[in-house]
Amino acid sequence: MIIKNIESKVRLATFLSAGSFFTAIIMVLIVCFFAYKQVADARKSVYLLDANSVPLLARQTDVQMNRAAEYRAHINLFHTLFFNLTPDDKFIEYQMKQAMYLIDESGAAQYNNLKEKGYFNSILSSSAVLTVRTDSIYVDEAKKHFRYYGTQKIDRRSSTIIRSLITEGYLSDLKKRSDNNPHAVLITRWKTLENKDLENVQKSNF
Repeated sequence: MIIKNIESKVRLATFLSAGSFFTAIIMVLIVCFFAYKQVADARKSVYLLDANSVPLLARQTDVQMNRAAEYRAHINLFHTLFFNLTPDDKFIEYQMKQAMYLIDESGAAQYNNLKEKGYFNSILSSSAVLTVRTDSIYVDEAKKHFRYYGTQKIDRRSSTIIRSLITEGYLSDLKKRSDNNPHAVLITRWKTLENKDLENVQKSNF
């Protein structure tokens, strides 16, 4: 009888020890998990100092969360560079150079095509100022396809022309951001679908 009691106590002590051991391991794992999560969240938060040395909280976000907005910003930036021109050959050259960082060879092909047709020379000779206004940008994230809708204004000495501008292309993600391509996106297979006159207002010579 005494031996049975001892065996039962030993068995009970073994179960309690094993249970305590595994409970301790589980508690340690839970604590480690929450500690790691807290540290990871803390790393996403940084403090920036404004002009008055006041700390401002800034949080790191997942790149993909705002990717659609970055795509639209990239498309808008390219069209602004490519179509906002003044009668200054150095400025035109600068705009085209900056635009080419954002697009593949399809942009260079269109630039060379316009150059061969004397498009840029006509801007210089007529002292035309070209501006583009973005109306809307449609982006299909799944297919990485976009369509750009804008209105182009060509202001010459003799007239002001308003034109519709519709282009489309595809988007390719780059691995690295740079000063020349801050969104790490490359426009590919770009083409103009429509660029026709909507309005032509003649200016008075007096």
